[in-house]
Amino acid sequence: MHRHLARLITVLVALAALVVSPLTSPSSSASSARAADQWNPPAHLVQPLNEVWNHVSSTYPDLHGFRNYGWDQVMANRGSINYCVRWESDAPVDAALRDRIHAALKKQFGKWSAAMVDNGTGHNAWPYTNVPVDIVGWAVKNRSTLRWTDNSVDVYAGNLDSGGAPQCAPDCGRFFHQDGDYSRCPGGAARHYDQSLWLTEGFQGGAGGDWGQRVGREYFTGALSQEDIHIYLHEVGHTFGLDDFYDWTPTGQCCFLMKAGSAARITEFDLWMFRDFWRHLKSRYGL
Repeated sequence: MHRHLARLITVLVALAALVVSPLTSPSSSASSARAADQWNPPAHLVQPLNEVWNHVSSTYPDLHGFRNYGWDQVMANRGSINYCVRWESDAPVDAALRDRIHAALKKQFGKWSAAMVDNGTGHNAWPYTNVPVDIVGWAVKNRSTLRWTDNSVDVYAGNLDSGGAPQCAPDCGRFFHQDGDYSRCPGGAARHYDQSLWLTEGFQGGAGGDWGQRVGREYFTGALSQEDIHIYLHEVGHTFGLDDFYDWTPTGQCCFLMKAGSAARITEFDLWMFRDFWRHLKSRYGL
């Protein structure tokens, strides 16, 4: 009896082992987990990157609770971004200038998107190798400012914010509808905008956040032929969560885009700060 019982227990233990055992061995599971976190910055950047993240962690009031970084917007759209252009100027815009602004906006935004691609694949589980940008609307004070008649973009004339600046319809804006409910947007979800390119006459410097980027109208239109529209690029960095460096500098770093005035393009350090922000955020998407 005891011998039969012992044999039965042995069989049951073996069966239980088969049930709970994963399809892959423990060692291969660990390897997969390591492969999913591809964190391999150059050795000379490890210390300053750690300093930056420690600073962000101690100074951002809701670092992980905030849910409208540029990363969140791209993920919500499954790999794309929609823009509204806020033309806070009386300078006329013909179709040719409009199209040049669109082309420059797409090219410049694409420089940050390219920072997340390694050898044709998304870095560290980033799911997109390209993030298309679509400009869905223009906002002006007076319709006569826009010297085109086609319907390639929605036009919002006389729709002003509390400060008197033209804006696309709030019903279509992600800033106002972070739950993704665009049921009141005239064009529906397809015509919503995630960010605004706010071009203001006489504006000096720049500003950026989850709502988009604001720079001078003269500055942006005067830089359309440049390889890097650096103030805009700096402000997009803020949209994705990157910090300013007005009062301190990470060890060994002197000149990089997010340290305003010290660089005119995305540098190696900017690229790895960008990737590091994603590294700390990706778990919210199960990646």
